Amino acid sequence: MNDDGSRPPTADDDAPHLAGAYGRPPGSREPFAADRPRLPESPGLAQAPPPELLIRAFARPAGAAGTFARPGGSPPRSSESPWWKPDAERDPWRDAASRSALGRPAVYDESVAGDVGILTDAGGRRRIRLRDVPLRLALFLLVAVLLAGMVGGGAGFVLGRTATESPLLRPDGQLTAISEPVVRPPGSISDIAARVRPAVVSIEVRVGDAGGTGSGVVIDEDGYILTNNHVVSQAADNPEAVVRAIFTDGTGSDARIVGRDPLADLAVIKVERPGLVVASLGTSADLVVGDPVVAIGSPLGLDSTVTSGIVSALNRPVRLAGQGTDTNAVINAIQTDAAINPGNSGGALVDSSGAVVGINTAIASLGSAGGSAGSIGLGFAIPIDVARTIAQQLINTGSATHATLGVNARSVTDGTRDGALVVAVEPGGAAAAAGLREGDVIIQVGDLAVGSSEELVVAVDANRPGDTVVVVVIRGGDSQEFQATLSQR
Repeated sequence: MNDDGSRPPTADDDAPHLAGAYGRPPGSREPFAADRPRLPESPGLAQAPPPELLIRAFARPAGAAGTFARPGGSPPRSSESPWWKPDAERDPWRDAASRSALGRPAVYDESVAGDVGILTDAGGRRRIRLRDVPLRLALFLLVAVLLAGMVGGGAGFVLGRTATESPLLRPDGQLTAISEPVVRPPGSISDIAARVRPAVVSIEVRVGDAGGTGSGVVIDEDGYILTNNHVVSQAADNPEAVVRAIFTDGTGSDARIVGRDPLADLAVIKVERPGLVVASLGTSADLVVGDPVVAIGSPLGLDSTVTSGIVSALNRPVRLAGQGTDTNAVINAIQTDAAINPGNSGGALVDSSGAVVGINTAIASLGSAGGSAGSIGLGFAIPIDVARTIAQQLINTGSATHATLGVNARSVTDGTRDGALVVAVEPGGAAAAAGLREGDVIIQVGDLAVGSSEELVVAVDANRPGDTVVVVVIRGGDSQEFQATLSQR
């Protein structure tokens, strides 16, 4: 502004369109109307100085004079330079003690924009505004857009119907079928399962509100079924207990307990049902490690379940003591990796010919005490040669007999040899009559080596009561032989 309050002349004064829009009335030199109230003159009024904090932070160093100068050694920069501008000396960001200054107003460059009524882009190309479009042209464009949308929507509807109906509905469609039937030769697992499954039953035991399930094998057409003692022992002495055999066709029959053998963990039950399919009993003496076998039973209540594997080991002494039952047995078991789980007990272990070679009885488990785990590939079965003998005795007399040596023993080892240490000798028993005494370590009975207390039970039980066997013991560092006539238990 000039001293008299008027605006200094600029290049905009020569623009007629700007002068007509924003110029003063003719003859007026004042920026505002003459009758506008004015503030009283205050010659002594000065702008407040910057805060002391800003002066200390941004002021020039002590002893320095003047403001920031232009960079030395170079000609004056243009006004477009980002580093130095004409008003740099009054820039408050460069000098905290400077006063704020009001720069020039924006200047409209007529030579760049051209006609003020026409919009152009940076390249000088004309830009059309909506208000510049004629009404008829706008209506025409609107109708064209609507027609295009209707045509597109109709075409999409028709094509969608056609595309949907074609792949979903095809009246003449035919799926491919295999030209040759699947061949299941004799001896295959499916063949074995088809022949043996009807002879394996699921056994349900109900004692009051409690109950359990197991499996069984039909061994006689008169209705005799072989199973484990621990499956039915809870119902043995309870007249209100209910034992039922469920067959593969889904029908069931009440069963009665014929006899039990807790020392072999075997039992025989009987149903009154004609026309039963009877399992073929093979021989376990001919088995070798690696032979294929099939396990059939009702694991976890899933009746007629078939699993397969091999014979993993033979003559594996396994102690059985089922919780809640009177089973107290040591069996010379067949070990298999066929999947066996709770509920398989009493079911059939079958060889490749379809003959029963074992009665599934136990599994090795990683479960915690009181719990149980699933199959880990370590299942055990009672050899059918032993089970057949016990079952025949139970059917004939209702009980079974076992040979005994008349000693209590525990497993020991000296680091080089294992055996069964005699901790007690039954008075009047076979061991006492043969001259065995406490402290003897039994290492052999008959032809069977003894390396633990379980192997001692198995070796003795392989004989019949009244048989005379040679018992080899270690006494005082020397081995001695004794003749013992086994008694009955």
